[in-house]
Amino acid sequence: MSWIAYLISLAFWGLIIGAFARLALPGKDPMSLFMTMLVGIAGSFIGGLVAWLLFRSAGGLFFSFLGAFLIVYLIRRSRGGSLTDPGRGRQLRP
Repeated sequence: MSWIAYLISLAFWGLIIGAFARLALPGKDPMSLFMTMLVGIAGSFIGGLVAWLLFRSAGGLFFSFLGAFLIVYLIRRSRGGSLTDPGRGRQLRP
């Protein structure tokens, strides 16, 4: 597989995993598509590391989802939100 195809595949699956993680938490999250993709990629990386440390095997979609879910939750907490409320975040308009 070429590098371009690999990066496109990584971006696509990152977007899918990030979108599922955002949908799992109630409320609207103020994230762009690019940020959702990065959350999915980072969640896949974290999930893969955890799976490797616990089971010495590849993580798969479940651990990728759990990693992305954790990242979305931590982003919410940093904005002052909770599990069910996304929080106010930054106000762009006065």
